Amino acid sequence: MSDISTPTTQRGPSPSRPRPKCTLPLEKVFSIQIGTELFRLSGASIASDAPSYFSQFFEEQIRQTGDISNVRTLYIDRDPATFKAITKHLQGYHIRPKDGTEFVQFFADAQFYSLPRLISQLFESEIFIQIGDKNFQIPRDMFSSPGDSPNFFTLGFGAFFASPSEVFPGLNRNGLLRPPAIVPPSVPNRCGDIFAQLLHLLHGYPLHIRNGTHRAELLRDCRYFHLRGLEQKLIPHHISFNPIRQRSEIVIRLEDVRRSGVHVVNHGPTPSSGWVTYSRPFVDDKVVHDLIVEIGDETTIVDLGTMHVKFLNSAKARFSSLLQIISGLVKLPSTTGHQSSSHSVKVCIERDTDLTLDGQARYSEVFDPGTEQTDSSQPATKRRRVEESSNEGGKYIVRNGHWRLQFQPNSAADSLEFTLVAVKLDAYTEQRSRNQTRAFLGS
Repeated sequence: MSDISTPTTQRGPSPSRPRPKCTLPLEKVFSIQIGTELFRLSGASIASDAPSYFSQFFEEQIRQTGDISNVRTLYIDRDPATFKAITKHLQGYHIRPKDGTEFVQFFADAQFYSLPRLISQLFESEIFIQIGDKNFQIPRDMFSSPGDSPNFFTLGFGAFFASPSEVFPGLNRNGLLRPPAIVPPSVPNRCGDIFAQLLHLLHGYPLHIRNGTHRAELLRDCRYFHLRGLEQKLIPHHISFNPIRQRSEIVIRLEDVRRSGVHVVNHGPTPSSGWVTYSRPFVDDKVVHDLIVEIGDETTIVDLGTMHVKFLNSAKARFSSLLQIISGLVKLPSTTGHQSSSHSVKVCIERDTDLTLDGQARYSEVFDPGTEQTDSSQPATKRRRVEESSNEGGKYIVRNGHWRLQFQPNSAADSLEFTLVAVKLDAYTEQRSRNQTRAFLGS
């Protein structure tokens, strides 16, 4: 018996070796004419991003003729300027679009030529978009902060340019001779300068906000692009630590209060009594502040006879919504379902309240409405000011006010009673005081 064994001949590729993506001879030069220009690429360059339209065409030519030297020139009616950049990619250079127009040209031709590596590179590249009259290249990880994604870009640009398996969604490719024309992504109705400042903030740099109008422009575009985390950083607010109360406090406008940021802290004679606290969504991670809500625009009327408050215009709906949120957070022992939608709101003006009434400061001795000042040691001018400001049984129209919000169950323990504790008020009681603040047009 012979000691030599005959090897078994295997047909086709070895199971342990995957079929090569391109079988073109690496040293062979192939001719490709794009539009009016002739390009000559080696098999190595074509194989660098295969399988592709080029590799399949020339492999089929060699298979049919069996002669490597007798391969026809491939002609494609596309833009030679775009293909010149693509040849750099095939030769091993990194190519990068300079703007949105060049991006969609690379994108369309990478799809047309079926270049998998270039397609993947473009899908992972920056977001190219024109906003106003400015071009931007936005890194995709720019929106990694909480609340900033999904947004206008990830839902718009990303939906079209984010999945190699679903390119040109909804397009029937049967009989399609060339890819459809793609309009470069643009947002013509927004300001490029404002968006550049938003990007500056997203990079983590501080931004000097010149005035209220400037802040409103930034917030408007934050909401347009759905950058909710950045919006919370930009809304007017003030956070400080109160050393007397030993609590952190946040002052924020009523219209900027968000449902997800409202919390309650139980502190009072019953488990269902306490104060309202707040943390800005996406920003104040696990940090809760005592809420001081600012209500302005002359939408608050305090009835000094009943010490209750009335709200006007949009403040009425917003404050009612806030009370509904708080009621949903507080569990009352005697209720099994929803609490009543009508709430009693009282007002408390304390000794510590900073009160400006009819343009003049009110002192601690007269913070309780209706109290007469009889201290003869007080200067005559001060006594006269207090007497003139007496408005017992009348109303305070509050231009702007800072309020704490306290809650407790009513006597039947089936709904909550709320108390607005005044922190700082600017109010008036007569029409003349309001007229003094008017300005002539154009002045």
